[in-house]
Amino acid sequence: MSATALLEIPQDVLDSARMTAGQLLVELAVHLYEQGRLSIGKAHELAGLSLWEFRQLLGFRHISPHFEAEDLTQDLETLRHLSGQ
Repeated sequence: MSATALLEIPQDVLDSARMTAGQLLVELAVHLYEQGRLSIGKAHELAGLSLWEFRQLLGFRHISPHFEAEDLTQDLETLRHLSGQ
């Protein structure tokens, strides 16, 4: 079982921001993903959205998916393996 942390946010802060706690979690997840601090898997979990929903949200906000050179290398190796080379 994984540990959890409790974060208390005063209701008047949520009211001032005109947000629910759920909306705040989505914003936090998007921001942390955009900053490269969370993977897409962890970010969609934090947001409470499916991976598909989270990817759509990123697209609507024009936030590019993170793709590193290492990812490209792994993809190329997989393609070579699948093509028998």
